[in-house]
Amino acid sequence: MTQIRREDKLIKTDQLNKQDFAMRPLRLDNLEIFEDVVRCGGFRAAALGRGVSSSAISQSIGGLEEALGIRLLNRTTRSVAPTEAGEQLLRRLGPALHDIRTAIDDLNQLRERPSGTVRINAPGPAADHVLCPLAFEFMEMYPDVNIEIVSDAAIIDIVQQGFDAGVRFGNQLAQDMIAMPLGPALQYAIVASPDYLRRRGRPASPHDLLQHDCIRRRFPGGTMATWKFEKDGEEVEITPNGRLTLSSAHQERQAALAGSGIAHLFDDYVRDDIEQGRTIELLGGWKKKLPSWYLYYPSRRHASAAMRAFLEYIRHQHW
Repeated sequence: MTQIRREDKLIKTDQLNKQDFAMRPLRLDNLEIFEDVVRCGGFRAAALGRGVSSSAISQSIGGLEEALGIRLLNRTTRSVAPTEAGEQLLRRLGPALHDIRTAIDDLNQLRERPSGTVRINAPGPAADHVLCPLAFEFMEMYPDVNIEIVSDAAIIDIVQQGFDAGVRFGNQLAQDMIAMPLGPALQYAIVASPDYLRRRGRPASPHDLLQHDCIRRRFPGGTMATWKFEKDGEEVEITPNGRLTLSSAHQERQAALAGSGIAHLFDDYVRDDIEQGRTIELLGGWKKKLPSWYLYYPSRRHASAAMRAFLEYIRHQHW
């Protein structure tokens, strides 16, 4: 085995490697940066979120990989993805970093007002019409609290992804989650532009929609949305036909306004359009009441002071 001289002592090279590895510093902020890079999908997006340069993010990740002695990210010119080791670290890292942030944030109890950041994952419609208005008012009441809302309709593990809470439709959630109503019961409206109705006629029943161009919605998991109706105890569910398939309520509203077909949207999205005559509501007697949005959060995790303040604020709302 090769030998080298260090401080006048002969040390085997494999022993030196172990000693050098043990002396490499491991910075906790680099772990948080690693989580940001994976969550944001790249160095540039993580850098923008932190207000630093991409090269600074790259150096931090390089320092972390050197300290751990293993590659955490596979890098190409177009993408960044965690290695097997990176994925394993990330699974443990998210909850651990959340606990650290919560421990630090708990010091806010010694101050007059809570501070810190509340991160919430929510589908676009819930964020647009319920969560954002609540957050705006809450932030006026608590100027030291930051709110980050990520619009995402996909079902995710909010703990693993570093969120304090999530919003979903209805209260069918995992048993280890606490859920609370977020807003009143919901209703969908079926709408089309006057121009479309002049060209294609007006459906008289839900089944008539099968003869129309409907604007379809594909969920992140790949399934197609069905349309549900109810009248005098009769329930009808259809899978709409149509040439246009979209993935967001904003896009569906735009398509309806352009006369591209009949849209199936929450009342909140189309109320003004109906009142202004830009779209016409169809099958109003067939509206089916649905559960409200629900805010949910882990039951086994101690909430930060900022999150506790936000939950208390939600509890005092009158829907």
